[in-house]
Amino acid sequence: MDRQSVETDQAPAALGPYSQAIVAGGFVFVSGTVGIDPVTGAVAEGIEAQTELALSNLAAILEAAGSSMDHLVKTTIFYADVADFAALNAVYARHMPTPPPARSAPANVVLPRGLLVSIEAVALAPEA
Repeated sequence: MDRQSVETDQAPAALGPYSQAIVAGGFVFVSGTVGIDPVTGAVAEGIEAQTELALSNLAAILEAAGSSMDHLVKTTIFYADVADFAALNAVYARHMPTPPPARSAPANVVLPRGLLVSIEAVALAPEA
């Protein structure tokens, strides 16, 4: 089975030994995307802004892989404060296709750099 790494400068670079995404077995597996501006490296302020930017970064990675948000099948949202769920969910809902992907959302997760949210995803890969 082939595995292809995906990298785009339209999303923050990987900060460790991982790829922004891997295409394999008909799917795109996207590492956790966060609310960091890919140009400035600045962390967005607040849960809503971080969620918007994390989803924008996710969309950029999917596009670089030849896929899109419309092809999402599963997301996992890790977030720091369960009290932020309603605000996070409202932003998330605006970006999701119909029907929305399967999802899990563990709360009270400590993320690096004071980040409030990280979203990983699995999407259908483009047809070969």
